[in-house]
Amino acid sequence: MFYEPETWVAIAFIILMIVFAYLGVHRTLLTALDHRAERIKAELDDARRLKEEAAKLLGDYKARRASAEREAEEIISSAKAEAERIAAEAKTRMEEFVTRRTKTAESKIAQAEAQAVADVRAAAANAAVAAASTILSQQVKGSVADDLLNKGIAEVRSKLN
Repeated sequence: MFYEPETWVAIAFIILMIVFAYLGVHRTLLTALDHRAERIKAELDDARRLKEEAAKLLGDYKARRASAEREAEEIISSAKAEAERIAAEAKTRMEEFVTRRTKTAESKIAQAEAQAVADVRAAAANAAVAAASTILSQQVKGSVADDLLNKGIAEVRSKLN
C-alpha cells in the first residue's frame, strides 16, 4: 500500500486539506465567493434599474413624439383653415370692390347722361328761343312785340332749363 503512488497522492491531498483548514483557506475562499456573488447581484440590480429607466425614457419620448405629431397636425389644419378663411375674405373683398367700382361707373354714366340731356335741353331751348325770337320779330312789330318777345323768351328759358 505505501509503495503505490496513488496512496502517497491521497496522503498528500489529505495533508494539504488539513493545512488549508488550519490556515482558514476555506473561510477566505467562501468570503471571496460571497463578495463576488454580492458584486454580481449589485451589477444585475444596476442593469435592471438602468433597463427600467431606459424603458421609462423610451415611453416619455414616444409620448412626446405623439404629442408633437398631434400638435403639428393641429397647426397644419389651423393653417389650412386660416388660408381658406383669408382666401374667402379676399374673394369677398374683391367682389365688394368690383361692385363698388361698377356702381361708381354706373353713377358716372348716369351723371354724364343727365348732363348730356341737360345740355341738349339747353341747346334746344336756346334754339327755340332764337327761332321764336326771329319769327316773332319778323311778324310782330312795336312795343307789344318787344314785351311779348321778352315774356316769351323768359318763359321758354324758365320752362326748358
